[in-house]
Amino acid sequence: MNVRALTGFLDPGWPIDPRRVASLAQALQASQRLLQDAGYVVQTLRIATPPPSEMERPVPPFDRPDLARQLEAQCFVNGLDYAAIGPALPDELPAYAVIPDMLAATESVFTSALFASPDAGLSLPSARACADVIQRASQLPGDGFANLRFAALACVPPGTPFFPAAYSDGGTPAVAVATEAAELAVDALRDVTSPAKARRRLVSMVEAHGAAFGRLLEPALAQADVRFLGIDFSLAPYPEPLRSIGTAMEAFGAPVAGAFGSAAAAAFLADCLDGSVFRRTGFCGLFFPVLEDSILAARAASGQLTITDLLLYSTLCGTGLDVLPLPGDVSVDALAGVLIDLGAVALRHAKPLTARLMPLPGKSAGDEVHFDF
Repeated sequence: MNVRALTGFLDPGWPIDPRRVASLAQALQASQRLLQDAGYVVQTLRIATPPPSEMERPVPPFDRPDLARQLEAQCFVNGLDYAAIGPALPDELPAYAVIPDMLAATESVFTSALFASPDAGLSLPSARACADVIQRASQLPGDGFANLRFAALACVPPGTPFFPAAYSDGGTPAVAVATEAAELAVDALRDVTSPAKARRRLVSMVEAHGAAFGRLLEPALAQADVRFLGIDFSLAPYPEPLRSIGTAMEAFGAPVAGAFGSAAAAAFLADCLDGSVFRRTGFCGLFFPVLEDSILAARAASGQLTITDLLLYSTLCGTGLDVLPLPGDVSVDALAGVLIDLGAVALRHAKPLTARLMPLPGKSAGDEVHFDF
């Protein structure tokens, strides 16, 4: 099992204080060495800020493209792979309009926008503003790929280490672990005679890795005056069959991912995560990223896995609609409708969900999609 990311959370100041970024980068790099010495592959080091309007010195919307550029420069200087700028908030609609400019100004900066929360409920204007961002970002150079770096958020709290949803609470700098753990589910379901045995195997593996992360990281981070938030032990996949959440669902008994039986498989895997004991942060659920999972991609291409299926799984265990390719001519109204349904699910079930929707210019339903990332 790989570590998808070690994500550091901080308020970098405005203008950015290079010392704050450098200090957290050192803690992330020390954490990476500890995990690598223990045999883990750490794929990326990342940092995430609070919502710009809630930083120690709030950043007005017109300055946010410059914030993105400065943050990207600091990542380059300090050996960090990616940065996420915290979400635009529903009470600042002008901030949504500058998000495509932030994406256009950078190559390694992600960001997000919140359109539903437990306190404020579902904001229809914010959902539509997010839909407009998605459509505008799809027109940026890169054949629609800029939307990889934007997510619309529903009920997502600070502290998740997965991008683009990651953002800081503005407190003491902190670090969290994002796992790439779909292969654990595949391993747990291989050659087992009963769901009970598979559950014991998966829970045991999750808890063993969770204990190892805490044992390795917590003391070292404490010495650096950095909080250890915990582990987002989500079953994120990698695009090969043995690391596919689709493979795990089909091993549980679904004929193909998307067919009847898939919801039961998703619920089973989510129940295993819910029953595991480790220090939690973030989603701790199942990711269904169609463009990052070879089996899900094949099932979507054959018409066996649909948006409606993915919304159903979100009610049980999922993290939302992730890297979902859509026809390039999809309307803002249609995008807003998808977001509104997702927000309603998040509020009804009190769970964090995101939407990373990717309209692809010039593509229609049934066309092949190829990206290299």
